Amino acid sequence: MKKFNTRDICLMGIFTALMAVTAQISIPMPLGVPMTMQTFAILLAGVMLGAKRGFFATLAYVMLGAAGVPVFANFTGGMGIILGPTGGFIISFPIMALLAGWGADKGRNEMIAGLTAGSIVNYAAGMIYFMLCTGKDLNVAFAACVLPFIPTAAMKAVAAGAVGLKIRGRIMSAA
Repeated sequence: MKKFNTRDICLMGIFTALMAVTAQISIPMPLGVPMTMQTFAILLAGVMLGAKRGFFATLAYVMLGAAGVPVFANFTGGMGIILGPTGGFIISFPIMALLAGWGADKGRNEMIAGLTAGSIVNYAAGMIYFMLCTGKDLNVAFAACVLPFIPTAAMKAVAAGAVGLKIRGRIMSAA
């Protein structure tokens, strides 16, 4: 297994910080699941860093938040957030980055599949966890966790793919 070099660790740290910053771009929604830009940063990390580095950058973000560092939406952190109604989204973030990165590592068509699969896993995990935490039914969970986010999810995936591929080549070629 290839180890991370200093450059890899720095890039992962930058993206972990980017996730924390973009989580603060947050719009409250009626049923408690905020609309944030952190999913854009997570998809971008996967595309730009690749599957392995994107996964670990995102895992570091989740672990920081779990430890209580206020990196989640609205400057929150701690296990209470992960165990709360939005925890499923947070727990699935590393898989989201992994899938986006896997696709980007393979090629343009696979990247589209990876971005789509990562977003679907994120919304499915968020919705299931929301149902478990709140006792709400599938219709309410879909209305709270998926439906209002579909247009922005598509825009974030397209932007992460387009921007990520352009910059990825420059980052990976600079040594």
